[in-house]
Amino acid sequence: MSVTLFPTTREAAPVVRLRGLTRRFGTNTILHDLDLDVARGEFVALLGHSGSGKTTLLRTLAGLDPAEGQDVAIPSARAVAFQDARLLPWKKVWANVALGLPRKDARVRADVALAEVALTHRADAWPLTLSGGEAQRTALARALVRAPQLLLLDEPFAALDALTRMRMHELILKLWRTHRPAVLIVTHDVDEAIALADRVLVLDRGRIALEERITAERGQRSGAVRALRRRLLAALGVEVASGSYADAVAGGAVEAAE
Repeated sequence: MSVTLFPTTREAAPVVRLRGLTRRFGTNTILHDLDLDVARGEFVALLGHSGSGKTTLLRTLAGLDPAEGQDVAIPSARAVAFQDARLLPWKKVWANVALGLPRKDARVRADVALAEVALTHRADAWPLTLSGGEAQRTALARALVRAPQLLLLDEPFAALDALTRMRMHELILKLWRTHRPAVLIVTHDVDEAIALADRVLVLDRGRIALEERITAERGQRSGAVRALRRRLLAALGVEVASGSYADAVAGGAVEAAE
């Protein structure tokens, strides 16, 4: 069954539009008749178990996997940041950011992007000297220097420590508010999804199993978190009595759903 998640309106065409997307590898069907719209400037989080189809969907949206014969509309101006920053170790930080830019203004544009992520002082450093957070900030600068209409984030903060991850959350929201691309972040972290997104989707066996819109302002979501977190975790197969992680670990409150 198809699920239309964000119908097109006359006021603003979506930046992403998928209709009946089905992806098969051999005899395995990874995505099943999927409909999805993402509005301009919308921030969407995608949750799901390993093998649910998240990576296949992201690669389709990034244009990394061909989608011949499918009804897929994605912008030409798009960028991806992965969990691994994927920096070229033989190029300095600014040169990694400037990859693919016209030579005449590459350094200027790279310096502007690095300033936005507070890395001006590391522009001439080598990637192997960067911390994990610095490497991810460089990857974000490289993505945003191209002014994408669609920014895809594939678990970009999963390998960072908790405090660095919090700082990166603040940074990505600041950059999103400044540039206003549509953002789709793939994550396994329910709390990260709730904190960052306008809309949270749960992908299960190639289908959208749950969609939750978050209307509360960022920074003012604590009142809605407990019930929302419970619903998202339930869709992922984890039953939590209270909906609060601090309470759930008190002793047997979390049970894997059958």
